Amino acid sequence: MPLIDSHSHVDQYDASEIPAILDRARDAGLGMIIVAGTTVESSRNAVTLSHGHPIVYGGVGLHPADLTGPLDDETADILRQLAADPRVVVWSETGLDYLESSPPREVQDQAFRAQIRLAIEAKLPLVVHSREAHPDMLRLLREEHASDVGGIFHYFQGDLATAEAAMDMGFDISMAKPLLRLPELQEVAAKLPLARMVLETDSFPQPFKKHRDHWTEPWHLPQVAEKLAELQRVSVDEVTAATTANVLRILGGRVSLSDLQQR
Repeated sequence: MPLIDSHSHVDQYDASEIPAILDRARDAGLGMIIVAGTTVESSRNAVTLSHGHPIVYGGVGLHPADLTGPLDDETADILRQLAADPRVVVWSETGLDYLESSPPREVQDQAFRAQIRLAIEAKLPLVVHSREAHPDMLRLLREEHASDVGGIFHYFQGDLATAEAAMDMGFDISMAKPLLRLPELQEVAAKLPLARMVLETDSFPQPFKKHRDHWTEPWHLPQVAEKLAELQRVSVDEVTAATTANVLRILGGRVSLSDLQQR
């Protein structure tokens, strides 16, 4: 059973590095990597990359921290066209980011609401980013009827109540490398139903790390799977089978298990 990296930014690596990154992922047992868009340009890059590499599928979206203003009609039309590509399987990523350096909250609110509506229109599951914004993120998902498409709460680091509220609206909970080091997150992960969990690496270039070998890549995903297996007290094979099946369910038939096994 192949693993699925449900959220990455592989497109942001130097183009010369990408083939080797994908080879390392395959060697680690991955059958699918979803590359998220954060701007119009990166959304285009994600779509292009998905057409050049069978293991890659695309996401389109505007990251809240990358917004330069409200989401206007022209940008919405571009995203709408990109989302219609058959290699695009999620609206990813969007959400809220309340760091002091992030754009004004009213700009984020407008762009997030607009993207929820676009995802519903495109019938694509949403992959949501929430940093120091969980109450507002859950409220906006509820107000905009995001449960119509559901999706994934990306790079989850919240408490059990937040996870349960998200699951109630049709969102699965995604675990990444913070699971390896945060005891409070490990406590939450041990209590969540495996049938509602997925895995990711959120891979992106990390030049702040001195050694290139320490940059997070999709091939690190088995480390997350192993930790989740330990916390859930099941085998790694069970975690792999469950999380892969969960992603395929979320994607609503756009990708099949046989597609992954051919990578």
